Amino acid sequence: MTHRTLIALLLVSFTVGCNKHKKESESLKIEMKTSENEPKSLLDNVRLAINPKFQDWVLFKNGTYIIFDDISKVNDIQNEAIKLMEEFGPVSAGGPAGDFNVTSLNQTKGWIVSSHGYGMYTYVHPNELNTTSPDNIAIGIYGRTKRDKDGNNPKIIYINKSN
Repeated sequence: MTHRTLIALLLVSFTVGCNKHKKESESLKIEMKTSENEPKSLLDNVRLAINPKFQDWVLFKNGTYIIFDDISKVNDIQNEAIKLMEEFGPVSAGGPAGDFNVTSLNQTKGWIVSSHGYGMYTYVHPNELNTTSPDNIAIGIYGRTKRDKDGNNPKIIYINKSN
């Protein structure tokens, strides 16, 4: 093998290796961008679900949000939201957290599921369900499951404050 042939093979190997790394890197960026867009899509839908007169609210990772109608009584909205989520979010069999109401949305696709926690709602998008025509029971149970996840592991992804 000549010196030139060896150099050519090394260059081809290096280029192929770099392209493979570049493709893996681009794939990773696409995956990261997709996962970053999910909370934004959730956030956009929740914004449309909330009556604009309510300006103080907190959104959790799985789509549960808490609306504060009088923020002047709250010292720290983040701590108060987590406290409320831990108290009213988890679902226990036979308890009031198992009850729910389902409301269809006009400004965006989907529904909100409410329960016994005042000002606490969970957004459910139609794509989350395994059917094209879900009934209120399927929507409510799914929303209750999402609220339970937020209640047992509360992770705030967005805080909206009027001031």
